[in-house]
Amino acid sequence: METRKVQRLGPSTLAMTLPAEWAQAHGVEKGDEVSLRLGGKGTLTVMPESVQTEESEAIIHTENLDADAVERAIVAQYVLGRRIIHVDAGEDGTLDSAHINAVYNAETQLMGLGVIEERPERIAIRCSVDPEDFTLDNLLERLESTGSTMRNEAIKALAHGNSDLARRALNRERQANKIFVLLLRLIFTAYQNPNLARAVGLDGGFPLIGYRSIAKNLELTADNAEDIAEIALEAEDHALSVDPATMRRIREFTDQVNEITELAVEAAVHRDYDAAIEVRKQFGEISNREQEILGDLDEMPNADLLEVREVLVSLQQTAQYAARNAEIATNLALNEESEHTTIQ
Repeated sequence: METRKVQRLGPSTLAMTLPAEWAQAHGVEKGDEVSLRLGGKGTLTVMPESVQTEESEAIIHTENLDADAVERAIVAQYVLGRRIIHVDAGEDGTLDSAHINAVYNAETQLMGLGVIEERPERIAIRCSVDPEDFTLDNLLERLESTGSTMRNEAIKALAHGNSDLARRALNRERQANKIFVLLLRLIFTAYQNPNLARAVGLDGGFPLIGYRSIAKNLELTADNAEDIAEIALEAEDHALSVDPATMRRIREFTDQVNEITELAVEAAVHRDYDAAIEVRKQFGEISNREQEILGDLDEMPNADLLEVREVLVSLQQTAQYAARNAEIATNLALNEESEHTTIQ
């Protein structure tokens, strides 16, 4: 770690020099303005003008990339916070149909992304998302709610043999993925530009790592719900081959999973240690529910048993993700003063 000596310039002014390497890397010269931001734990952040805008651009060169690689590259540049992304075939080149389709496939996956220019050799796409239109807390709650809705629809589909409900749950998966990728974009840009941390609802950058993990866990719970919906579509008569009492237990298990999943996100968003403790308590009460229900099943064909087991495994995994989110919420909560903690 480099140290600098603080000097006095006047009766009430203290000053220190900026590292030459840092100034050169960011184009800071004599007479330029920089922004200062006071952070927690006595930190002071110096930001050059170059980080005040989010107009960064990227060019993806398609010469040595197949369509899937181009699509993944667009998603990656979106996550990294690029405002404009160019997909370029190079000099004397022409984008082939597969690369063009990759651009439009990526566009449908990402919130606020749209084509603004198209030529035979290049397509430009622009992200119109303004970070100040969202908060990370709100997006986490939306992602949790979307996954919970998918889960409820999938289980109801199995209970009532309703394929329409299963398809509805599957259709929501795209929205869940859009929210997740937007969360990643805002987390990355807030990390790169501390000014944006406040815009997305945070006082500093400390929670960003925790929010990244929570977002991933919620995205995985939506995947679990998608798995259950697919089972409903594939099962005979779109229902599980279990008696009504067992189906009732599975639905009660789903309600308990929904409760701790929502409570874990609330604990993180509100820095509520008591809520995190409650999640861990409730998780302990249902941690063996999968095995309990399986153990009470009557004999049935292996194919039917496998469907029931896959549903229960998906619900149990979702509960485990909620417990992990509660652990992250614990770290966020105990980093702040409360009735439980004094920070000195």
